[in-house]
Amino acid sequence: MSLSISDAAAMVGETTIALRVQSTTQVSVGVTELVLVADDGSELPSWTPGSHIDLEIRPGLVRQYSLCSDPEDRDRWRIAVLREPESRGGSIVLCERVRAGDVLTASGPRNHFPLHESPRYLFIAGGIGITPIIPMIKAARVAGADWRLVYGGRSEASMAYRDEVGRIDPARVLEWPQDLRGLIELDRLLAEPQSGTLIYCCGPEPLIAAVEAGSAHWPHKTLQVERFAPRPLTGVPPNTSFEIELVDSDEVLVVPPDRSILEVVEEAGIFVLSNCEEGTCGTCQTTVLEGVPDHRDSVLDEDERAANDTMMICVSRALSSRLVLDL
Repeated sequence: MSLSISDAAAMVGETTIALRVQSTTQVSVGVTELVLVADDGSELPSWTPGSHIDLEIRPGLVRQYSLCSDPEDRDRWRIAVLREPESRGGSIVLCERVRAGDVLTASGPRNHFPLHESPRYLFIAGGIGITPIIPMIKAARVAGADWRLVYGGRSEASMAYRDEVGRIDPARVLEWPQDLRGLIELDRLLAEPQSGTLIYCCGPEPLIAAVEAGSAHWPHKTLQVERFAPRPLTGVPPNTSFEIELVDSDEVLVVPPDRSILEVVEEAGIFVLSNCEEGTCGTCQTTVLEGVPDHRDSVLDEDERAANDTMMICVSRALSSRLVLDL
């Protein structure tokens, strides 16, 4: 169902924001910064470190971008866009065609990567994954927490906001350009669990997977990650048909092996707000009242999956013969 973000939001009672592009700046090789203000001059919604907005590139094409400005600044938002030639065109439009004065439509902010209170933090960022981390390290500093950032990238030239990050507290920031130093030495970095320390990681999948493996011996729920692409799935059972009962709509539908729950629900004329359709944004999160989901998303953590009371219906399926959903 190809709707504009405004129409989609209206159908589920959400509001959208018209954002005027105040400026565009290339902040590193392949990365463009957009500073956005409310087109009507009003104050922007509040947000917390780790938040993202859903930005409409064109009708039917919505992408999520982490806010990397100051949450205390309600006059403007800042995002950074990595130009990805293999994408569906969203990053190319924002990096090459959008100009100051253009107006874009957004919804949000949303936060699936919140900064939890802790006396100590280890932040690990790779490439464009620095964007949600910047507000986090600033918040940790203000809170008086002990923190350290390891920031990696293909090269110094590709690492956005190097100077800004370095100015926050140079003694706590370790830059790791791969062309000069190779891969981040995670074995050494994560060798000894540190009591009371939370690890926050955002970046490309190989980095996240390596941090997950390297921190497996740390206390439960120490690691928090945000993925910009779907996590690789292993040991996934073959797709089979199952039923979904929609309690609000009083319908029972069959989801065949080659269709997602989201597709079947929308084909039945029931609208669900969604964006990425790959299990990374969390927009289509739906409450599960009965049944056992087969979680295939990249948003829920281990405990949330085990609870089986919510799921991302764009990619996740069922392990039971029927799911009862709050739709």
